[in-house]
Amino acid sequence: MGKNWWKSDASGIPAIRIEPPGPKSEAMHRKTINHMRGLSGQVKLFPVCFDRGYGITLTDVDGNKYLDFSSGIYVTSLGHCHPKITEAVSRWAGRLMNAHDFTTPVKEALMEKMADVLPGDLSAFQLYSDGSSAVEAGIRAARAITGKHEFLSCFRDFHGKTMAAVSCAQMARGDVLSYGPFRAPGFYMLPRPNPYRPLFTTADGTVDTDRYLQFYDEFIREGTAGNAAAFVLEPVQGWGGSIFPPDDFFPKLRSFCDQREILLIDDEVLAGMGRTGTWLAADHYGVVPDIVTLGKSFGNGFPVTAIAVREEYAPALDQISASSSYGGNPMACAAALASIEVIEQENLLENAARVGDWLMKRMLAMKEAHPIIGNVTGKGMLFGIELVTDKQTKTPFDEAGKLVYQKAFKKGLAWIPAGHILRMSPPIIMDEHYAGLGLDIIEEAIDETEQAFGYP
Repeated sequence: MGKNWWKSDASGIPAIRIEPPGPKSEAMHRKTINHMRGLSGQVKLFPVCFDRGYGITLTDVDGNKYLDFSSGIYVTSLGHCHPKITEAVSRWAGRLMNAHDFTTPVKEALMEKMADVLPGDLSAFQLYSDGSSAVEAGIRAARAITGKHEFLSCFRDFHGKTMAAVSCAQMARGDVLSYGPFRAPGFYMLPRPNPYRPLFTTADGTVDTDRYLQFYDEFIREGTAGNAAAFVLEPVQGWGGSIFPPDDFFPKLRSFCDQREILLIDDEVLAGMGRTGTWLAADHYGVVPDIVTLGKSFGNGFPVTAIAVREEYAPALDQISASSSYGGNPMACAAALASIEVIEQENLLENAARVGDWLMKRMLAMKEAHPIIGNVTGKGMLFGIELVTDKQTKTPFDEAGKLVYQKAFKKGLAWIPAGHILRMSPPIIMDEHYAGLGLDIIEEAIDETEQAFGYP
């Protein structure tokens, strides 16, 4: 098996045999929603039923074959059914499925590997089975480390759907009535710098990172009890639309937190483990957080997540009874270990960075050519295209976002909507040829959408 294992199934994609969602998809979806409720917006907009995946392709029950620009929403970053990862999970599924938190050979190997690839002294770990649990554990650890109870987080970040995790995020979202009815006590929200839509600007109109930090300082003094344990944030907003902060934000926030004895919790569940061309997205900014959460790409589809804590704070994981029933089971450890090894062996950090740079150049050209593309963002293989009704007013164009998403999906591109922001997270194994095919489909869908709304 070579690094191009996935190309054996990629020839000729996308291949649409019958307009999707096809009759089998529609029939299966109707039966499923008799019982399964609470589906995501992407399923509601395009209720196709997938049957299998391999590498960068997905195939639905009607036989349509799609180019994957989603990775299962940032999950299967190393491709669907990577042979090395599949074999590793299968081996332990037939040998030892669970031994609670006892040591196993594969867990020992994973611990050593994680300590090797993560930056600085992030060397104390615990394993979980979902991102929310990892975030909750990070919050409990911060309380144990600091003896403080308040938490700061940012507008439009997303951290999970359990009580403390969701209290770090927006409580009401569009047609979702509420994650409430109230935020947990001691959790506070703050704006974060968005270079395209800055709240605080300098005289020339560019984002003013220092004024954000000045606001944080004043808010802590005036709006909290002065007991902030940690600042919790995503290095890049995922649900918020692949929004990257200015390059100086994380280093300045690190200093800000250090000066006030506030921990920095970096939620890398979405962006970590190679997605942006580095092990952690925070690596782009030269920052080592106090606590990091990992997930999604960490096990390439197998439900395994983690927290990583700096060595000096390791005793906190003992104090909070950090273990869980499913976290760290041998199958999960095998998936995570094999995923890290695949990234190393196939030079996928370099691939993500190279292909990502190529994609960004093309997206910048698309921005200049299309009146409804207001902004493009991205690092590595994590991108967003922001659609607006007018480039001067920057008015979000939600209707266009939905239409472009649906049109591209019908043409054979499986990807992610976020209102007026189109999100892309292709598997980081993808090369320029197939990445270009994906952008061809997107640009064609944008062309058709602009025509539908009367743009020249």
